[in-house]
Amino acid sequence: MRREDCTFWIEIDIRWGDMDSQSHVNNAVYFTYCEQARVDFLHSVGIRGKFGAEQGPMLVSASCDFKRQLTYPGKVDVGLYVEEMGRSSCRLRYGIFRKGADEPVALGTSVNAWVDYRESRAIPLPDDVRATLTKYRIKVTAAELRQP
Repeated sequence: MRREDCTFWIEIDIRWGDMDSQSHVNNAVYFTYCEQARVDFLHSVGIRGKFGAEQGPMLVSASCDFKRQLTYPGKVDVGLYVEEMGRSSCRLRYGIFRKGADEPVALGTSVNAWVDYRESRAIPLPDDVRATLTKYRIKVTAAELRQP
């Protein structure tokens, strides 16, 4: 993943409490950074989840590949893009970058289903949600599309 692939960004301060007994940011905190990016992204496009809605997104899986350690103090940029959309779900890809660095310290993925909250079951992505998410698909240049 490259910085230029991402279509949505947030900046997060690394907190002293994010570190563990090994003196680096604990692995679970990387998931929290991705969660914050996901929540901010969804809110920025008008998707609020269970706050008064009968349907919306629900996290069904999350993963993270750790590349480098982070330590306090510092800042990270967390970028994401919509990688794929299915009938009733979308996959988001995350890049966690040390502020000012081009190489990611971690790469994450989440799958988020669109669900009917009362029935607790997946339903098709509404057309307006699909259209909104499409705007945040991975940025790909014309030259990249032509590569074999």
